Amino acid sequence: MAAEIDQPKRFVPFVLMYEFESLLFSDCDAMSRGIGRPDLKRQFEGVRQQFGNPEEINDSPDSAPSKRMEAIVPGYQKPLLGILAILEIGLVRIRSECPHFDQWISRLETLRSS
Repeated sequence: MAAEIDQPKRFVPFVLMYEFESLLFSDCDAMSRGIGRPDLKRQFEGVRQQFGNPEEINDSPDSAPSKRMEAIVPGYQKPLLGILAILEIGLVRIRSECPHFDQWISRLETLRSS
């Protein structure tokens, strides 16, 4: 994609290899606190422990991260609960757990110095 753009140094594509919710599994304790459901921490950890990192959680349409969230949190609303969780988790923790996402952010950070 970058090769097709006139300004390839300024265009840094990111192909999301997972759903937004996979980022939430970067810190199950913070996620459960963020959505106001600390009682669900162990259930979130049960999902997270099945994978090498949160980015690998997207293994099928039936068990995608959002489907897992909906199964654990009835009435899960991405716009509200997803934002509350991500704010509690923080970018530093997400970057430390999600290498693909971290590489993309690191590349963006190099743009500001060039």
